[in-house]
Amino acid sequence: MSSPQPALAGTGVAASGAVHANLTAAGLVEHALRRGEGRLSADGAFIAVTGVHTGRSVQDKFVVDDPEVHDQVWWGKINQPMAPEKFRGLAAKVRSWLGARPVLFTEDLYAGADPAHRIKVRLVTTNAWHALFARNMFIRPARAELDGFEPDFTILHAPEYEANPAEDGCRSGTCIALSFAAKTILIAGTSYAGEIKKSIFTVMNWLLPARGVLPMHCSANVGRAGDTALFFGLSGTGKTTLSSDPERQLIGDDEHGWSDHGVFNFEGGCYAKVIRLDQQQEPQIWAASHRFGAVLENVVADELGNLDLDDASLTENTRSCYPLDYIPNTMAGGQAGKPRNVVMLTADAFGVLPPIAKLTPAQAMYHFLSGYTARVAGTEKGLGKEPQATFSTCFGAPFLPRHPEVYGKMLESLIARDGAQVWLVNTGWTGGAYGTGHRMSIHHTRALLRAALDGSLAKVEFVQDPFFGLMMPKSLPGVPAEVLNPRETWADKAAYDATAKKLVGLFEKNFETFAGAVSEEVKAAAIRAAA
Repeated sequence: MSSPQPALAGTGVAASGAVHANLTAAGLVEHALRRGEGRLSADGAFIAVTGVHTGRSVQDKFVVDDPEVHDQVWWGKINQPMAPEKFRGLAAKVRSWLGARPVLFTEDLYAGADPAHRIKVRLVTTNAWHALFARNMFIRPARAELDGFEPDFTILHAPEYEANPAEDGCRSGTCIALSFAAKTILIAGTSYAGEIKKSIFTVMNWLLPARGVLPMHCSANVGRAGDTALFFGLSGTGKTTLSSDPERQLIGDDEHGWSDHGVFNFEGGCYAKVIRLDQQQEPQIWAASHRFGAVLENVVADELGNLDLDDASLTENTRSCYPLDYIPNTMAGGQAGKPRNVVMLTADAFGVLPPIAKLTPAQAMYHFLSGYTARVAGTEKGLGKEPQATFSTCFGAPFLPRHPEVYGKMLESLIARDGAQVWLVNTGWTGGAYGTGHRMSIHHTRALLRAALDGSLAKVEFVQDPFFGLMMPKSLPGVPAEVLNPRETWADKAAYDATAKKLVGLFEKNFETFAGAVSEEVKAAAIRAAA
């Protein structure tokens, strides 16, 4: 299609060149190769290199400070305000710049598998491979549904356009600006495709709470008995790995909503980190990344297109984007019933949290607002020998436009309403901290998770940990008893006590931000240095 209408309707872009609307994967790959946007791997996946930006530009993200949203936005380092007049000026320049390009690509897509809560998204971009990314990442409407498609939100994607900080109210030539009032997202000066995905996630995090739906940064699956489970967790905690279970159907790997009817995926694809991806450990992601139609960001390949997934010379944040149906055993339609179990994952590099603990509803809200994990050298540049505690509230702070308490209170209410059991699972270290102990056995973690999800773990005897107030199982067939109590795995018990007290203090300091906005029950469940 080359007519600018209706492909650009509602975007404000007046194209002077060709506009290719809603091309298939094959058509987009053909254009991308012809235009020199990247190359194919030996297996047919499209390889793109994003240049200086190989991850999200968190310091360049802005929310427009429109009067109608001002009192509801969680302003700060995550949601930096942009004056409405600055946004209008930048949007006009981006539209003009896009309109002057010789070729544009548009994709009309859905975010949200539940028709009652989905939004319509129109992407306008200069690159075929970015259009393919969006087509993989979001939900693709049936051809008949494209007739008369009117977007709820528009993404104006201008990766080669450089903003002017002096004029545009931004920090650099890179700018990601969201206007909830104008229902428009501007992405300029970065080719990293994750900005497209996460901008729409931010939109869903804005819209859905007002509809009584909790948006969540989590993966989800469902068992043969129809029991839905959610998996919250930051990078490196095993969220994708543990939710991919041959005994359970995958609903989605990253973004979901919890409504009156159950759980639904926001997306139609996956965006997996693939650095040092092991074919034996992650066969499904490996296979999906070696197929035509997948998009590989900053993945290194030789002259024949053979991938080297161990090569981090471009970035540690190598990515693969592919449609959800590239993964076997996925839930058709992206919807399932209300959660029976909620799992909060942490990779505790201090080695003091139990491998699994049963949480009360108040503890669940506390740990949800805390969003704890730890990072170590080897997972991120610039880290020393000591673990670094990381707290990302609601397990997704960078994507929350509203105050965290909004999402926390919704989770607390939904757990109470639907009777979900909540578990805290440590996939990090045992037998000592990072550098002394060792990583938790994946076999033990899977055994504990399966027992939690099938209901058998809830029936065993539990004992309370003295430092964190967590209820730990005393025994479970197939898992050594000493593994269940982290203190018993340390040879130096005094070192365990000192390390546990240190982490307790970090939890306490972090929670000061939220203590004034939670119930007395949650305050009572908080981890304190005097514990």
